[in-house]
Amino acid sequence: MRSVVLFGSFYALLALPHALAVKSQDFKTCSQSGFCRRGRALAARAQEAQSSWKSPYTVDPSSIVISPEDSTVKAAVKSSLYPEIKFGLELRIHDDGVVRVLLDEVDGLKKRYDEAASWALVSEPKLSKGIRWAAGKKELRAVFGEKNDIEVAVDYDPLRVRLRRGGEDQIVLNGRGLLHMEHFRSQTLKETIEEVASDENAEGQEVLQVENVRAWFEGDSEDAYWEEKFSSWTDSKPKGPESLSLDITFPNHGTVYGIPQHATNLSLPSTTGDSPSYTDPFRLYNADVFEYLASSPMSLYGSIPVMHAHSADTTVGVFNAVGSETWIDISYPTKKSTHTHWISESGIMDVFLLPGPTPEDVFAQYARLTGTTALPAHWSLGYHQCRWNYVSSDDVRTVQRRFDEEDMPVDVFWLDIEYAQDHKYFIWDHKTFPDPVEMTNDVAAAGRKMVVIVDPHLKRTSDYPVYQEASDLDILVKPKSGEGEYEGWCWTGSSSWIDHFNPASWDWWISKFKTTKNDTGFSWTESTEDIHIWNDMNEPSIFNGPEITMPKDSIHHGGWEHRDVHNINGMLFHNNTAQAVRLRSDIPKRPFVLTRSFFAGSQRVGAMWTGDNLGTWDHMAVGVKMVLANGIAGMAFAGSDVGGFFGNPEPEMLVRWYQVGIFSPFFRAHAHIDTKRREPFLLDEPYKSIVRDILRLRYAMLPIWYTAFRENSVTGMPIVRPHYVVFPQDTAGFAIDDQFFVGSSGILVKPVTEKDKTETTVYIAEDQVYYDYFTQYAYRGSSKGKHITVAAELHQVPVFIRGGSIIPTRERPRRSSPLMKLDPFTLRVALSKTGTARGDLYLDDGVTYSHQQGDFVWREFVAEQSHKKTTRISSKDLASHNPGKAVDGIALTTFDPKNAFAKEIEEVRVEKIVVLGLNSKPRSVNVEGGAELKWEFVPGVAASDKKEGVSSVLIIKDPKVLITTDWAIVIS
Repeated sequence: MRSVVLFGSFYALLALPHALAVKSQDFKTCSQSGFCRRGRALAARAQEAQSSWKSPYTVDPSSIVISPEDSTVKAAVKSSLYPEIKFGLELRIHDDGVVRVLLDEVDGLKKRYDEAASWALVSEPKLSKGIRWAAGKKELRAVFGEKNDIEVAVDYDPLRVRLRRGGEDQIVLNGRGLLHMEHFRSQTLKETIEEVASDENAEGQEVLQVENVRAWFEGDSEDAYWEEKFSSWTDSKPKGPESLSLDITFPNHGTVYGIPQHATNLSLPSTTGDSPSYTDPFRLYNADVFEYLASSPMSLYGSIPVMHAHSADTTVGVFNAVGSETWIDISYPTKKSTHTHWISESGIMDVFLLPGPTPEDVFAQYARLTGTTALPAHWSLGYHQCRWNYVSSDDVRTVQRRFDEEDMPVDVFWLDIEYAQDHKYFIWDHKTFPDPVEMTNDVAAAGRKMVVIVDPHLKRTSDYPVYQEASDLDILVKPKSGEGEYEGWCWTGSSSWIDHFNPASWDWWISKFKTTKNDTGFSWTESTEDIHIWNDMNEPSIFNGPEITMPKDSIHHGGWEHRDVHNINGMLFHNNTAQAVRLRSDIPKRPFVLTRSFFAGSQRVGAMWTGDNLGTWDHMAVGVKMVLANGIAGMAFAGSDVGGFFGNPEPEMLVRWYQVGIFSPFFRAHAHIDTKRREPFLLDEPYKSIVRDILRLRYAMLPIWYTAFRENSVTGMPIVRPHYVVFPQDTAGFAIDDQFFVGSSGILVKPVTEKDKTETTVYIAEDQVYYDYFTQYAYRGSSKGKHITVAAELHQVPVFIRGGSIIPTRERPRRSSPLMKLDPFTLRVALSKTGTARGDLYLDDGVTYSHQQGDFVWREFVAEQSHKKTTRISSKDLASHNPGKAVDGIALTTFDPKNAFAKEIEEVRVEKIVVLGLNSKPRSVNVEGGAELKWEFVPGVAASDKKEGVSSVLIIKDPKVLITTDWAIVIS
């Protein structure tokens, strides 16, 4: 849900209609942000100076200190603008080839914020051993990598850092001379210069003109150094200017991705240069943006400062560990190169260079830094039904009953803010929810869960124990004075915010979620372990704050200003809530906690959604792109609200949105309080039946999704994969962001996001056969790339199986996913041109962490031609051969295929195998070493043919092979 700007009294505001479009005037543009203006002006001066421009920053060669043990080098850096100011440069080479580059002010008047990376990183990176740095007359360099083809070079004068591969520059820092770390200074110096320069009150005196020798670089005025106004707010800026400008160039990469969250194309558009797509830079500043535009560089709810640069030859990346507001300009001076300019309000320079050279390598390198998506509870991959608000316990029960009456699967029902008395989170309104525990138990009886919202703002009233305890413990964010409690306005009225940077808040917050009574203090006894949590408004959203958020001069633990940590703030609230849910029971269980605000590392905690979207075709389409972009930046458990938060979508749009939703990692329908009820069972026919089939398809494919999540949790590879990730050398696909693959499954999806469409085009990048998932029609690609036209009537979603894939599904309709635990499997074997295929399947209990002790099943299915006219389909255990790669963060040394979980499902079988693309009708089909099986064959196009048409289909009926054991079926 979303705030609106405060006009007049808070309660009058809540009565306003929602028909307000995005209020751009509530949010800064670069021209309204002092440090962004300064950064862009610096870039403009450099552009005007052209070749005469030279960065003032240099390395002192005599200061270089090389550590031979851990591949670290340090050096002193000076700026010719301020020779008396000292800076320290440090480079570290990690054992996987990542290069970390740090620059900080040394012995400054104040300390720059240097803790952003410590919040983002999963652990301190391991440094490489034995790399030799060579210090020459003009540069410092080191060569490393398995093939000794990676080089990092530091030029002394001017300071420039280059990452090279094969002798070619891949990433260059300060290549255009835009590096500028504004040092801490005293305001009295500024006042003295102004007084000397001009004294208008001194009659008869000659005015002394003082030449500003730094104007060529910094400009001729102190633009918003010490105070900044925006609308009715004033930012006091007690530390003065402290911004960091840095240009990052990719000389041999013409496409960049990442830096979510923005509503824009996956391949990032330009913001400067010739005919830019946008005139403002991309902004990273977590903000509660009401009805955001479907195409804009405006900041939204989350910020991940990671960027991938891609070409047909290599992929590289940068992770800029900064937690303050950041603006990023992008330009493409040539088709094969990219210029970026990062302007941050505060913090040290802490940049990680990810050398690649493939997309998979970059994902793995970033995952080793910030972690991967936590393997979620299995039920959380099902369908979530939400609105603002289900109004009572009876309302929840009625919605559940209607889903069951219409045979529509659903796993989770959600409650928004109206469940809480006076919006005091945890405190049920007993007038409407008199029996919350009993209500939850009724939902859980069908294998389902509840998700209840807990926002970060606490109502400032002594009869609210959560607020009162936080106040007594002095763990609330403080105003700029550093004393007392910051007070703002949100749904609760007068509110304060827990400072989750304060370690004293952590265990206390965890204790609030206990379902049994605490020895001291409040605990949520009117809750159960079947209630999980929704963290909204955690940017934080503050109705009467500047840009609808917290003033930047508010004070957090350690004396840091909010400006230093703004983009990190929401992640800590999300993390601590997830820890609370995980630890509330004696046996820890996987939490589900949805967040709106996020930062690098949030993927370790849980899911996110793209915020308060509109029920429009444009928002449906850009939601797909946003989910893909989040996956690029590691935030893979992502989705957009089905139907749009605002508006009343027509049935056609709602059906199409469900088709988008079932192919999103996080699948939730949500709606604003002013919208009409639009639960799927309320639709008229034929729409209701279409949506029922759509929901059932999601549930049938849950094994595919859960297996993809396992892979992501180990490798960092996205769950939904854009074209360039799968085909990194296909230049025609670099900008494709309206079709994607689901994990490594071979499932290709092209959602329809336009009105009145009855057909669509799909791009196939390879000379391979692709089968329509529903009709088994075999399409042929081309090594040069090929567009095919496919039917897309309202009841049809274009889904294809890539030749060479084996797809495991569960086809029996159930009310919820936990009821499918013992259901049999169907295997779809989609033969490649060469008659082969493979796939895998991962299963565990989906609830606890027992998989980390080896309680899981991980199988590989392979189809191969053992003889010219014989196809052999087999199943074997993958974990025994790859125990160290089975589970994220746990290096199992051995694996027992007969573990406790495997025994629980030892009777689960494969009930059907469908083989697509056989050359001819088999003579026999049998379990290897066993009897003939029942089967039927429908002739059609073979995988090895060159023509298109409905493929041949072999259906093997109930082979009675078990999912947990090795077996083989021979087709002769």
